Amino acid sequence: MAAAAVAAAALSACTIPPRSGDAGTGPGKTITQIVVVPPESTTPLVPAAPPAAAGQGPLAGFDTLAAQLGGDSGIALAPVGGGQSIVAGTLQSGPAWSTIKVPLAIAALTAPGGSGQLTSVAQAITASDNAAAEQLWDSLGDPPVAATQVQAVLQQFGDPATVVESRKTRPEYSAFGQTVWSLAAQTQFASFLPCHTEAAQVLGYMDDVEADQRWGLGTLPSTSFKGGWGPDEQGRYLVRQFGILSTGSGQLAVAVAAEAPSGSFNDAAAMLTQIAQWIGTRVATVTSGASC
Repeated sequence: MAAAAVAAAALSACTIPPRSGDAGTGPGKTITQIVVVPPESTTPLVPAAPPAAAGQGPLAGFDTLAAQLGGDSGIALAPVGGGQSIVAGTLQSGPAWSTIKVPLAIAALTAPGGSGQLTSVAQAITASDNAAAEQLWDSLGDPPVAATQVQAVLQQFGDPATVVESRKTRPEYSAFGQTVWSLAAQTQFASFLPCHTEAAQVLGYMDDVEADQRWGLGTLPSTSFKGGWGPDEQGRYLVRQFGILSTGSGQLAVAVAAEAPSGSFNDAAAMLTQIAQWIGTRVATVTSGASC
C-alpha cells in the first residue's frame, strides 16, 4: 500500500503520527514454541487436533522470515473453537492498543441498553475511531467497572489470563488500550468469536475495516480482523493485528505483531503485510481440526 495511505491509517487511530526516523535495533533470536492458555472452568475449550511440533506446520520457517525482516515480530495461531496456540517469533506480548476495541465493543453491545451503541461500535471497529471507543468505555461505568466488564468478555471467550487495564498508565492514551495482551491469549479469544452470537455484529464489522487500514491481515481474502498500534515511551511503534483466516477446511485464529528496526509505524505495518502474505500461502492447506 502506498505510504500516504498507511500514514493516513496511523493518524485515524493514534493520537501521535508515525515517526519514521527513530533509531532501531537489530533482530533478536527467534523463539518457536507451543503455548497452551488454560480455559476458564465455565468456558471449556473445544478439543482440537494436536498442533504441529515447534518449528513445524504452518509456522515452519518463520524464523527465516523474521531474520529477513529485522526488528522484532511474532505470530500465533489457534483453531476456531479453541485449542492450543502455536506461536513463533521474538515479539509475543505488548500493549493491546486498538485491538482491545473488539472485546470492548462486545461488552458495550451486551450491556443493558447496548443496542443504542451500535453506531459507536461500527466506528470503533471499522475506522478504529478513538472517540467512539471512549464513548463505549464510558457507557460501561467508572473505569474499574468498565474494565471488569471487558475482562468478563475475555473470560467468556476463552482468555482467562488477560487483565484489562483500568488506569491511565500513560495520560495521553486510553486505559484500556494499555492492557497487556499476549498473542497466544489473543488467538484464544479470537478462536471463539465465530462461536458466540453476542459477537456476530462485531465480527461483521471486522469484515468491513476501512480501506486505509487494510494492510497486514487486511491484504488476505476472506479475513475478519482488527488492528492496533502506538508508540512506546521512546517513540517506537508496536503494530499488531488479530483476526480469523479461512483455511482449506475451516478457520484459524491468528495474531501478529511487529516492531520495525526503524521504530516507525509505516515500516512495522509493511512487516505485517509481508508476514500476512507469508502465512496466507500456508493456511490454504491447513486442516483446522476444530470448529464451534
